Amino acid sequence: MDNRLKEFEEGHKEFQKIKFKKSEERFKKLVEDGQNPKALFIGCSDSRVMPAMITGSNAGDLFIVRNIGNFVAPYNPNADFHATASAIEYAVSILEVSDIIVCGHSDCGAIAALFKDITPSPENIHTIKWLELGKEAKRVGIIAYKDDKEKMLRYTEHISVVYQLDNLLTYPAVKRRVEEGTLYLHGWYYDLENGYIDYYDDENCEFKALTQK
Repeated sequence: MDNRLKEFEEGHKEFQKIKFKKSEERFKKLVEDGQNPKALFIGCSDSRVMPAMITGSNAGDLFIVRNIGNFVAPYNPNADFHATASAIEYAVSILEVSDIIVCGHSDCGAIAALFKDITPSPENIHTIKWLELGKEAKRVGIIAYKDDKEKMLRYTEHISVVYQLDNLLTYPAVKRRVEEGTLYLHGWYYDLENGYIDYYDDENCEFKALTQK
């Protein structure tokens, strides 16, 4: 038997014996009543970012979408397939979440890739196309900190979150519900090194500590 995933198998056994048993009634109710998450969480696929862990949320609390760079492609009804767009529409129009969180993070590989010359090939064609969604954030990052690479990367990671919030408003259902006051958009930035989350204060156009909100 292949034991490369042994730690995950053991983790599942522990989940079934302890964690599932502890919340068995909650899981049963989620099956019977269906899901009713409060928020749509759009985060990066980075394995170091764990939405449930950093928010202390439980099963059924978050409808989660993860992709490279926590990007949101602008609304495009002519796109053939778009998993993130479909999830946004489902969360907003079907599940009727009250909040959408776009969460970026420090040391993001997608943001770093924006500043590298990547040779296109059949093996990365989708990745290169997807990274185009970060080109405006890259442009602003270069203008702000072209002489300091680290500051440029951190700034681009932050400003990219703001651009994704703007892209969310191109979706008809999102725009309508935001204008109605039934949906609220939030921009977060998670620091991998210290575990803190900053939120975007759109009134002052700056990120502030979520713990001080």
